Amino acid sequence: MASSTCVQHDQESSVAARRDLLDRHGYLFGQKLAASMSPLLHEVVYRELGLRWEQMRLDSTDMDLFLRLMHHPKFYGASVTMPHKVSIIPHLDQLTEECRDVGACNTIFLRADEHGNRVFCGANTDVIGVRESFVQNVSSPAAVYENRPALVIGSGGAARSAVYALRKFLQATDIYLVNRDAGEVEAVVAECTARGYGDRLVHVATVEQALALRGPGAIVACVPDFVPSTDAERLARRIAEAMLQKAHKGAVLEMCYNPSPYTALGALAEAEGWQVILGTEAMIWQGIEQDKYWTGRAASELPVKEVKTVIAAKLAQVSKL
Repeated sequence: MASSTCVQHDQESSVAARRDLLDRHGYLFGQKLAASMSPLLHEVVYRELGLRWEQMRLDSTDMDLFLRLMHHPKFYGASVTMPHKVSIIPHLDQLTEECRDVGACNTIFLRADEHGNRVFCGANTDVIGVRESFVQNVSSPAAVYENRPALVIGSGGAARSAVYALRKFLQATDIYLVNRDAGEVEAVVAECTARGYGDRLVHVATVEQALALRGPGAIVACVPDFVPSTDAERLARRIAEAMLQKAHKGAVLEMCYNPSPYTALGALAEAEGWQVILGTEAMIWQGIEQDKYWTGRAASELPVKEVKTVIAAKLAQVSKL
């Protein structure tokens, strides 16, 4: 207990020393944050806008600590990542429609009530990241993915955001779900249905079923980049391959970009003739959406080109490594 208290005290002291040098500060709150490009993205935005702001990493499971830090007068908001995207919601005053419908929050921003008091608001910009990855990179949506089935691989929070974006913004018809665990797929279907966007979700459980279905136009892969090792993992990969081999070739958003956005599944898709969109695209567009909330600027006023240049340079370093 004493060791935990000392770590918490040291973390608070470090945060306090840095925030005193800034006009405003925010946080990236979660775990395993060392490789995250989120602080870099926002650093570029604030530098280009001439703001003395910073997003600081808070690698912690201590919700009480974060809730105290949120009340600092210079706090502007936060990115929230695993394992806090769901557990943060009861501590917020208001939720955007996307946040409420997906049931997960990745963005905290501030508003004022009629008395000038702070209102802590939650948003889900992951759905915007998925939407803009396709909108900004596919030249002919009507020919590629609109009014066609879509496919989501995985069953976590990112998969739920993908289902929402495909249904709400990208005009998907049926949405196929592929995952190694049938129970997790059932949970996704149940949750999406309860929140009003679970119609026409199809669990694709066999290769034979995949072969009989109409090919998807948009695929969102929401699983880590690993070699399938169990029977269930190998089956899920074969089902995904059956979808990639269909005559219609669309666009694949590979959400995984850590430690590298160049994944085995992305390589398979590219070899089959699909357009592959790197996961860093979703990261960029969800981050730009966050800065719209935090700075009050429109996307057209934010340095998207400069962000893309810096992230591309970072990716070049990763690919060399």
